[in-house]
Amino acid sequence: MHILDTPIDFLKGVGPARADLLKKELRIFTYGDLLMHYPFRYIDKSKMHKTADLNQDTPYVQLSGQIIKFEEKGLKASKRLIAHFQDETGIVELVWFKGISWIRSGVKLHTDYIVFGKPSSFKGKFNIVHPELELQEGEQQFSATLLAVYPATEKLNAKGLTSKAIGKLTKALLPLLKNNLDETLSPELIQKLNLPTREQSYFDIHIPKDAKALIRAQKRLKFEEFFFLQLHLLKLKLTRRKKFKGYAFENLGDGFNDFYNKYLPFQLTGAQKRVLKEIRRDVRNPQQMNRLLQGDVGSGKTLVALLSMLMAVDNKYQACLMAPTEILARQHFETTSVYLENQDIKLAILTGSTKTKARKILHEQLENGEINILIGTHALLEDKVKFKQLALVVIDEQHRFGVAQRAKLWKKNDFPPHILVMTATPIPRTLSMTLYGDLDVSVIDELPPGRKEIKTMWKTDSSRLQIIGFMREQIALKRQIYVVFPLIEESEKLDYKDLMEGFTAIEREFPMPEFQVSVVHGRMIAEDKEYEMKRFSEGTTNIMVATTVIEVGVDVPNASVMIIESAERFGLSQLHQLRGRVGRGTKQSYCILVSGHKVSNEGKTRLQTMVDTNDGFKISEVDLSLRGPGDMMGTKQSGELNFKIADLVADNKILHFARKEAESLLQDDENLAKAENINIARAYHPYARERSGWSRIS
Repeated sequence: MHILDTPIDFLKGVGPARADLLKKELRIFTYGDLLMHYPFRYIDKSKMHKTADLNQDTPYVQLSGQIIKFEEKGLKASKRLIAHFQDETGIVELVWFKGISWIRSGVKLHTDYIVFGKPSSFKGKFNIVHPELELQEGEQQFSATLLAVYPATEKLNAKGLTSKAIGKLTKALLPLLKNNLDETLSPELIQKLNLPTREQSYFDIHIPKDAKALIRAQKRLKFEEFFFLQLHLLKLKLTRRKKFKGYAFENLGDGFNDFYNKYLPFQLTGAQKRVLKEIRRDVRNPQQMNRLLQGDVGSGKTLVALLSMLMAVDNKYQACLMAPTEILARQHFETTSVYLENQDIKLAILTGSTKTKARKILHEQLENGEINILIGTHALLEDKVKFKQLALVVIDEQHRFGVAQRAKLWKKNDFPPHILVMTATPIPRTLSMTLYGDLDVSVIDELPPGRKEIKTMWKTDSSRLQIIGFMREQIALKRQIYVVFPLIEESEKLDYKDLMEGFTAIEREFPMPEFQVSVVHGRMIAEDKEYEMKRFSEGTTNIMVATTVIEVGVDVPNASVMIIESAERFGLSQLHQLRGRVGRGTKQSYCILVSGHKVSNEGKTRLQTMVDTNDGFKISEVDLSLRGPGDMMGTKQSGELNFKIADLVADNKILHFARKEAESLLQDDENLAKAENINIARAYHPYARERSGWSRIS
């Protein structure tokens, strides 16, 4: 057993009770886990301050002086001990609310102490609450000038496992690791990048000699974390290209050519043509394609997907398109049926609500190859659904399908089908390199011709009358309007109330029979929802009041105004998705964000970003910096984002660098067989074993 795998219970100073807490609260089970429980900040203890220099902005201070008197104030719960601490420039009060008798008996008056803590101001005077006190011995200097601060929890603090105690345990662990840590990078790489050794980095991250040593240690450990992840993703890509045979679509036949030359609803943009070429190049080969197609709302991804499915059909294969919701699946089915009405291609739809009788016929036709293209929800994943030869799978809205669900599609055949994943949530490059580093990425970064950019405005509640006037003008021009209210599950009752109050207010302003208003929300049964949406899409109703159920799905070219109520309660990508519901036609469209008067700084950044740009990729970069990667992708599904020390946003330069180094290493030594790469190979194999389930991720 390697020393890093030693159970934490065996470390001096831990014991059974502490071990239990460390496991439950911080998931520290072994010496290795404790070693990688990194400090989240450092306090500079090299500097001595004077009491006269204290101000509100000083984060932490270190003072040298003596306690000249104690006094106790308050009764029972509000009882506190105050010590008057003096240096040559003045006096500051030290305050304790807990452990009063212990401090009173242990701390001596008129004796030299070093005090360390965070100053705060109370009634114009500075004090330091619960400071650290250390006896000053001679010309004492601290051994470490930078003091590591570790993440701890309330439960841990209550049991004495504070940041300081965790630091003590780490200090007990480090000497045991001397000459016991294997190097994971090659000597060439360490020299080329001027990095400290692995052992040195661990010592310097926990007990840094100085700021320079700390920065070098952080860089080394961040690089290592990114490097092995990128190495793994790139190796998966190489393996897949060699190992997984796919279907070769040798011919472009009548299906594709007729549609392309006669029935295209509009001229393809340069970006759509470029992406189609990339897909065509992939599917001609007998290797399996795994491609991520990114494009903003309305950029024409569905058309590219349809043309790709026609490539499969022309080669006597089947294709399927999987959507996250029934509404979206139906919409894909209807749009595709219209596109293909003049062609001899059999199209079918399968969702949770498909009746048993229809299902039975569908299963038969699918197995004997009568159905060329199947569109559906995750009902497609059921074991009963068998194809004759499924050669292309298109997945819409990637992150709504879990890894295990997607892997099921592989098992429908002897060969894995080609996979095209579409997402309308533009993903920042840093994130797509990490989440989809084993996929080839195509980007549609142009809108179809004739589309006008949506004008976005941010208004507060006080502009109600102005907004209603604008709505009347738009309805007079025969346009339709969405009014969206937020939905946050925890406060469903409150949201429902907001929505219904909003609905009533709009009905008051836009009375029948002159106006028609629809309402759609989560409490309605599916048929009522469908009915209301249908009335809106057919143009019967002027205004659709809804919760975010319309975020994915409805496509109404005549709807040209989107009003988002309490816009500050929405996330950036959600606001961007909602805005994409208008602007589907050629008319000028508008998005009005309505917020309260009190908006947090982060809320202001979100709303201002929406006003400033329509570019989904720019928006996603801002979103990533505000929310962090785990939140954006829903961390539960992206275990690969649980970095111990690296940060995708702050350290993106190191990430790009690590990717480049991993690429050049694999070009030179694909199997990590060369003697100089022995350290990397030894570290990589267990890393890859732990992640063995990734190789079949689309």
